[in-house]
Amino acid sequence: MPLSIELFWSFRSPYCYLSLDRLLALNHDHGVDIRVRHVWPGAMRRQGYFSHLHDNYPTYQKHDAERMAAYLGIPFLRPSPDPLALNLDSLEPTDEQPHIRRLSRLGVVAAEAGKGMEFLDHVMRLLWDGGTDGWDRGDHLTRAVAASGLDLSTLDAAVAAAVPRLDGIIEANGDALNAAGHWGVPCMVFDGEAFFGQDRIEVLKWRMGLV
Repeated sequence: MPLSIELFWSFRSPYCYLSLDRLLALNHDHGVDIRVRHVWPGAMRRQGYFSHLHDNYPTYQKHDAERMAAYLGIPFLRPSPDPLALNLDSLEPTDEQPHIRRLSRLGVVAAEAGKGMEFLDHVMRLLWDGGTDGWDRGDHLTRAVAASGLDLSTLDAAVAAAVPRLDGIIEANGDALNAAGHWGVPCMVFDGEAFFGQDRIEVLKWRMGLV
Protein backbone atom coordinates (compact mmCIF):
# COMPACT_ATOMS: atom_id res chain seq x y z
CA MET A 1 0.00 0.00 0.00
CA PRO A 2 1.32 3.49 -0.83
CA LEU A 3 1.99 5.84 2.05
CA SER A 4 -0.65 8.53 2.51
CA ILE A 5 -1.22 11.63 4.60
CA GLU A 6 -3.99 14.10 5.22
CA LEU A 7 -2.89 17.70 4.65
CA PHE A 8 -4.85 20.45 6.39
CA TRP A 9 -4.40 23.71 4.51
CA SER A 10 -5.35 27.38 4.29
CA PHE A 11 -4.64 29.71 1.36
CA ARG A 12 -4.05 32.50 3.88
CA SER A 13 -1.14 30.82 5.67
CA PRO A 14 2.39 31.89 4.74
CA TYR A 15 3.68 28.70 6.33
CA CYS A 16 1.53 26.59 4.05
CA TYR A 17 3.17 28.33 1.10
CA LEU A 18 6.61 27.79 2.62
CA SER A 19 5.91 24.07 2.95
CA LEU A 20 4.66 23.65 -0.61
CA ASP A 21 7.79 22.55 -2.46
CA ARG A 22 8.74 19.99 0.16
CA LEU A 23 5.25 18.52 0.21
CA LEU A 24 5.22 18.32 -3.58
CA ALA A 25 8.54 16.48 -3.38
CA LEU A 26 7.04 14.09 -0.85
CA ASN A 27 4.36 13.32 -3.41
CA HIS A 28 6.54 13.25 -6.53
CA ASP A 29 9.75 11.71 -5.19
CA HIS A 30 8.35 9.27 -2.64
CA GLY A 31 4.93 8.52 -4.07
CA VAL A 32 3.13 9.68 -0.93
CA ASP A 33 -0.58 10.16 -1.56
CA ILE A 34 -1.64 13.52 -0.15
CA ARG A 35 -5.30 14.16 0.64
CA VAL A 36 -5.73 17.93 0.73
CA ARG A 37 -8.27 19.11 3.32
CA HIS A 38 -9.00 22.83 3.18
CA VAL A 39 -9.95 24.70 6.34
CA TRP A 40 -10.99 28.30 6.91
CA PRO A 41 -8.26 30.56 8.32
CA GLY A 42 -7.94 30.46 12.09
CA ALA A 43 -9.59 33.87 12.46
CA MET A 44 -12.74 32.48 10.85
CA ARG A 45 -12.71 29.39 13.04
CA ARG A 46 -12.15 31.15 16.38
CA GLN A 47 -13.61 34.49 17.41
CA GLY A 48 -11.06 36.92 18.79
CA TYR A 49 -8.18 35.11 17.09
CA PHE A 50 -6.05 38.19 16.40
CA SER A 51 -6.94 40.05 19.60
CA HIS A 52 -5.60 37.14 21.68
CA LEU A 53 -2.20 37.00 20.01
CA HIS A 54 0.89 38.28 21.82
CA ASP A 55 1.81 41.85 20.85
CA ASN A 56 5.09 40.61 19.36
CA TYR A 57 3.41 38.03 17.13
CA PRO A 58 2.72 40.10 13.97
CA THR A 59 6.23 41.51 13.79
CA TYR A 60 7.90 38.21 14.56
CA GLN A 61 5.75 36.22 12.13
CA LYS A 62 6.49 38.67 9.32
CA HIS A 63 10.23 38.45 9.95
CA ASP A 64 10.17 34.69 10.43
CA ALA A 65 8.25 34.00 7.22
CA GLU A 66 10.56 36.25 5.20
CA ARG A 67 13.63 34.68 6.80
CA MET A 68 12.37 31.16 6.13
CA ALA A 69 11.67 31.99 2.49
CA ALA A 70 15.21 33.35 2.14
CA TYR A 71 16.60 30.22 3.78
CA LEU A 72 14.63 28.00 1.41
CA GLY A 73 15.54 30.16 -1.59
CA ILE A 74 11.95 30.75 -2.68
CA PRO A 75 10.28 34.05 -3.66
CA PHE A 76 7.91 35.41 -1.06
CA LEU A 77 5.60 38.40 -0.68
CA ARG A 78 2.30 38.61 1.14
CA PRO A 79 -0.68 38.53 -1.21
CA SER A 80 -2.23 41.71 -2.51
CA PRO A 81 -5.11 41.74 -1.83
CA ASP A 82 -5.09 39.70 1.38
CA PRO A 83 -7.29 36.62 0.88
CA LEU A 84 -8.83 37.31 4.30
CA ALA A 85 -10.80 40.56 4.62
CA LEU A 86 -10.51 42.05 8.12
CA ASN A 87 -12.30 44.82 9.97
CA LEU A 88 -9.25 46.79 11.06
CA ASP A 89 -11.06 48.26 14.07
CA SER A 90 -12.27 44.98 15.57
CA LEU A 91 -9.61 42.70 14.03
CA GLU A 92 -12.43 40.33 13.13
CA PRO A 93 -13.06 38.90 9.64
CA THR A 94 -15.71 40.81 7.75
CA ASP A 95 -18.98 39.08 6.93
CA GLU A 96 -18.19 39.17 3.23
CA GLN A 97 -15.20 37.00 2.39
CA PRO A 98 -15.14 36.88 -1.41
CA HIS A 99 -11.53 35.77 -1.74
CA ILE A 100 -10.92 33.13 0.91
CA ARG A 101 -14.34 31.54 0.47
CA ARG A 102 -13.88 31.29 -3.29
CA LEU A 103 -10.33 29.97 -3.06
CA SER A 104 -11.18 27.39 -0.41
CA ARG A 105 -14.25 26.15 -2.25
CA LEU A 106 -12.29 25.94 -5.49
CA GLY A 107 -9.60 24.00 -3.66
CA VAL A 108 -12.13 21.45 -2.45
CA VAL A 109 -13.52 20.97 -5.96
CA ALA A 110 -9.98 20.63 -7.35
CA ALA A 111 -9.18 18.00 -4.72
CA GLU A 112 -12.36 16.12 -5.60
CA ALA A 113 -11.20 16.15 -9.23
CA GLY A 114 -7.92 14.50 -8.19
CA LYS A 115 -5.91 17.70 -8.68
CA GLY A 116 -5.58 18.89 -5.10
CA MET A 117 -1.80 19.27 -5.03
CA GLU A 118 -1.59 20.55 -8.60
CA PHE A 119 -4.06 23.29 -7.69
CA LEU A 120 -1.99 24.28 -4.66
CA ASP A 121 1.19 24.21 -6.70
CA HIS A 122 0.01 26.97 -9.02
CA VAL A 123 -2.55 28.95 -7.05
CA MET A 124 -0.45 29.30 -3.89
CA ARG A 125 2.44 30.61 -5.95
CA LEU A 126 0.14 33.11 -7.63
CA LEU A 127 -0.82 34.45 -4.22
CA TRP A 128 2.50 34.28 -2.36
CA ASP A 129 5.51 34.42 -4.68
CA GLY A 130 5.31 38.19 -5.23
CA GLY A 131 5.20 37.89 -9.00
CA THR A 132 1.65 39.18 -9.37
CA ASP A 133 0.15 42.35 -7.93
CA GLY A 134 -3.61 42.05 -7.89
CA TRP A 135 -3.82 38.28 -8.18
CA ASP A 136 -7.63 38.54 -8.19
CA ARG A 137 -7.80 40.75 -11.28
CA GLY A 138 -7.58 40.00 -14.98
CA ASP A 139 -6.84 36.44 -16.04
CA HIS A 140 -4.22 35.64 -13.38
CA LEU A 141 -6.30 33.08 -11.54
CA THR A 142 -7.61 31.63 -14.80
CA ARG A 143 -4.07 30.98 -16.00
CA ALA A 144 -2.90 29.56 -12.67
CA VAL A 145 -5.80 27.13 -12.58
CA ALA A 146 -5.20 26.16 -16.21
CA ALA A 147 -1.57 25.39 -15.36
CA SER A 148 -2.87 22.91 -12.78
CA GLY A 149 -4.78 21.08 -15.51
CA LEU A 150 -8.20 22.48 -14.67
CA ASP A 151 -10.58 25.10 -16.06
CA LEU A 152 -11.58 27.96 -13.78
CA SER A 153 -15.01 28.53 -15.33
CA THR A 154 -15.82 24.84 -14.90
CA LEU A 155 -14.68 24.93 -11.27
CA ASP A 156 -16.64 28.12 -10.60
CA ALA A 157 -19.78 26.50 -12.00
CA ALA A 158 -19.24 23.45 -9.81
CA VAL A 159 -18.82 25.70 -6.77
CA ALA A 160 -21.95 27.72 -7.56
CA ALA A 161 -23.98 24.52 -7.73
CA ALA A 162 -22.74 23.18 -4.39
CA VAL A 163 -21.87 26.01 -1.98
CA PRO A 164 -23.61 24.52 1.10
CA ARG A 165 -22.01 21.11 0.49
CA LEU A 166 -18.55 22.58 0.00
CA ASP A 167 -18.80 24.82 3.06
CA GLY A 168 -19.91 21.77 5.03
CA ILE A 169 -16.80 19.92 3.90
CA ILE A 170 -14.55 22.82 4.93
CA GLU A 171 -16.25 23.04 8.34
CA ALA A 172 -15.91 19.27 8.78
CA ASN A 173 -12.22 19.52 7.86
CA GLY A 174 -11.79 22.03 10.69
CA ASP A 175 -13.43 19.57 13.08
CA ALA A 176 -11.18 16.78 11.79
CA LEU A 177 -8.11 18.95 12.35
CA ASN A 178 -9.16 19.48 15.96
CA ALA A 179 -9.85 15.77 16.36
CA ALA A 180 -6.36 15.00 15.00
CA GLY A 181 -4.91 16.96 17.91
CA HIS A 182 -4.11 20.36 16.44
CA TRP A 183 -5.65 23.60 15.20
CA GLY A 184 -3.06 25.19 12.93
CA VAL A 185 -1.86 24.78 9.35
CA PRO A 186 -0.09 23.29 7.61
CA CYS A 187 -0.81 20.15 9.54
CA MET A 188 0.04 16.74 8.15
CA VAL A 189 -1.60 13.68 9.68
CA PHE A 190 -0.01 10.28 9.15
CA ASP A 191 -1.44 7.14 10.69
CA GLY A 192 -3.43 9.23 13.17
CA GLU A 193 -0.43 11.31 14.28
CA ALA A 194 -0.37 15.06 13.67
CA PHE A 195 2.74 16.92 12.48
CA PHE A 196 2.16 20.68 12.65
CA GLY A 197 4.17 23.23 10.73
CA GLN A 198 6.49 23.50 7.79
CA ASP A 199 9.37 22.68 10.15
CA ARG A 200 8.00 19.20 10.89
CA ILE A 201 8.16 17.79 7.37
CA GLU A 202 11.51 16.09 7.95
CA VAL A 203 10.17 14.55 11.15
CA LEU A 204 7.15 13.35 9.19
CA LYS A 205 9.44 11.75 6.60
CA TRP A 206 11.35 10.03 9.40
CA ARG A 207 8.13 8.70 10.89
CA MET A 208 7.14 7.30 7.49
CA GLY A 209 10.51 5.60 7.12
CA LEU A 210 11.61 7.74 4.20
CA VAL A 211 14.86 8.98 5.75
